[in-house]
Amino acid sequence: MKHETEFVIRLGLSDRYRHKHIRGRGKIVYFRIQYETMIEEKWYPVARYDTAHGFAHRDLMNIKGEAVKTPLFIQDYNDALTFAENDLK
Repeated sequence: MKHETEFVIRLGLSDRYRHKHIRGRGKIVYFRIQYETMIEEKWYPVARYDTAHGFAHRDLMNIKGEAVKTPLFIQDYNDALTFAENDLK
């Protein structure tokens, strides 16, 4: 059975942290966490960690929405999620 957790934490008037992970059999099987900032009343992603494309990685976005992808050399998704949470908070 899989358990999904999703929440948003406001970090100030113009910053927030979005978090989603799915756990199956006690292990993280998917995650996506993202730091966002508000510019002119619109939320923009700045940094995102996720497991899309089958591996844990970080995307750093510019104002155009273009991403620079950096793989995390952490195979265990539990450890990768902990690393990502600590980096963005």
